[in-house]
Amino acid sequence: MSVNVYFNFDGNCEEAVKYYANVFEVEPKIMKFGDMPGNPGYPMSDDLKNRVLHANMMIEGSQLMFSDTMPGMEFIVGNNLSLTVVTKDAEKLTQWFNKLAKEGFVVMPLEEAFFSELYGYVKDKYGVGWQFNLEKEQ
Repeated sequence: MSVNVYFNFDGNCEEAVKYYANVFEVEPKIMKFGDMPGNPGYPMSDDLKNRVLHANMMIEGSQLMFSDTMPGMEFIVGNNLSLTVVTKDAEKLTQWFNKLAKEGFVVMPLEEAFFSELYGYVKDKYGVGWQFNLEKEQ
């Protein structure tokens, strides 16, 4: 299990990721919204296609993760960080998510996503964002 930092940006994520990668001399992985499987029911604008869906890099054994917000989504500097809990234990993941959600606010319910069997996002009672991701078995 790990707990990682997740950064959000407002359309300039790729620039920031490349900047940090250069500073720390690491190779980032970048996936844009346009790279994910398409859905004819939800066509993407060119602006969205070019935004970063997910990027990550390892710095001295710690994983940092990044993404852009959706176009038009409120972006507030200072609120653009969240913690991501990654575990192989679905039962614990669900338990932790539900405990934080009890007095918090569910942004995205725990459910299957194209990148994870179980993913969810909750803001706790203090306004801290927590993303939960079930790590796939290798």
